[in-house]
Amino acid sequence: MKQIVILGSTGSIGTNTLDIVAKFPEEFRIVGLTAATKDEKLEEQLRMFKPQIVALADHAAAARLRARCKDLPVEILSGLEGVAQVARLPEAALVISAIVGGAGLVPTLAAIRARKQVALANKEPMVMAGHLMQEEARRHGVRIFPVDSEHSAIFQSMEGHRREDIRRLILTASGGPLWELSREQMRDVKPAQALQHPNWKMGSKITIDSATLMNKGLEIIEARWLFDIPPSQIEVLVHRESIIHSLVEYKDGSVIAQLGLPDMRTPISYAMQYPARVPLDTPPLDLASIGTLTFYQPDHERFPCLGLGYQALRTGGTSPAVLNAANEIAVAAYLQEGIGFLDIADVIRTTTEAHTASEVSTVEDALEADRWAREKAEELVHALAR
Repeated sequence: MKQIVILGSTGSIGTNTLDIVAKFPEEFRIVGLTAATKDEKLEEQLRMFKPQIVALADHAAAARLRARCKDLPVEILSGLEGVAQVARLPEAALVISAIVGGAGLVPTLAAIRARKQVALANKEPMVMAGHLMQEEARRHGVRIFPVDSEHSAIFQSMEGHRREDIRRLILTASGGPLWELSREQMRDVKPAQALQHPNWKMGSKITIDSATLMNKGLEIIEARWLFDIPPSQIEVLVHRESIIHSLVEYKDGSVIAQLGLPDMRTPISYAMQYPARVPLDTPPLDLASIGTLTFYQPDHERFPCLGLGYQALRTGGTSPAVLNAANEIAVAAYLQEGIGFLDIADVIRTTTEAHTASEVSTVEDALEADRWAREKAEELVHALAR
């Protein structure tokens, strides 16, 4: 039985993971869970799965949980160090890293340094400090399994093939809920509309990233470090149906792709039980019923965030960390209707242009770039709000 810790158990990836655990109790056992602020949802999970330790990043939320769970034999920690302590839990064989945003960097590195195998669902740690993450993984004998559907598809399409034979990686993008709109129409898009993703059920932050195509900007950076492939060999293709999750082209012209219905339980379970596959209750892929699969080149004019991702990757160093932090601030402001949809890219661009990149030699380098970018982006958001 594989013992598992989930970092970010109350989000979309976390709840899907727990759904798999509930269906296969003979295969998996939850030993630790963490969340940011959702103490009531975490309480439901700990009463059902009975982990030995949980943590909430928010101290007040942890205090509320302790008061309600005095009847349970569970240790409840709080703060960033509490989350990192759960990530290092000795009993865990696998840590599923699903914390949204840059907050996942320190706990994920803690798991790696504790020699835990990691299933990486959040892009941001690899975006902020991909070189450092892979160095630490090699030093501690840890393998990082991708959980993002696109990176899982690439991982599966590379299995059994030589890395040196790869011509290019092709990440597919749904285009999000606003693909059909003109740039002028996007100007007035409210969060409720931008959150209506046509294919996937995800958290609000990543759904807005899909609407701006920043999710692909972040994913190309993640792919560069996950698979040790240069930026010039990573491309993006818009595929509206989300059936082909990504492709790998080899130098002989062969293209290997991974297909499936859009259900995050598939890549999650593959990372959980690699190299075995879990018999999920997903419906079969009926290509005859789907009939047509469509593809488009990404539109960089309407969706400038994708180009900002490429630029940050080419610049390197602390630039991706700054890109990510500025995006988090801008998306949060948009969701609160403090700025407009088109302002998201403007805040990110202005923040990255104001930054002088330096090397990321330590986690502190990435965190300082993250801190600087959040402060700068907040200034820009406040100016726009006025």
